[in-house]
Amino acid sequence: MNFYHSKPEEDVNINLTPLIDVVFLLLIFFMVSTTFDTTSQLKIRLPEATQEKAQDPPQKLYLLIDANGRFFLNSRELTNNKSATLRVALERAMAGSQLPIVIQSDADSPVQSLVTAMDVVAQMGLKQVSIATTRPIE
Repeated sequence: MNFYHSKPEEDVNINLTPLIDVVFLLLIFFMVSTTFDTTSQLKIRLPEATQEKAQDPPQKLYLLIDANGRFFLNSRELTNNKSATLRVALERAMAGSQLPIVIQSDADSPVQSLVTAMDVVAQMGLKQVSIATTRPIE
């Protein structure tokens, strides 16, 4: 007689799914928090130049109109307020390029000065024109 009672053997295994999740989270954490060194390991001496750095041309032309109706092109006052003078000054400043023009007119300036400036810009066929404004203080 066989009195030995045998129990069915259970398979013992380790579930790897949570372990893989933790490993992926650690990998992402280290990838995000790592800073990369962009300097080269080679030590080189760069060549020298004696020429000064070239001036960058202005990105925009600023046409200012003060409270008296005087024109200022990039902070330089024009000799008079005539449209011919403004046109010549704009043509010289643009030097054949199509720079955007920003018109900044004082709130107390005569309307005629603003109309003259916009008329000259329109006669020149310039398309990139904006008028600078501010928000009212509430």
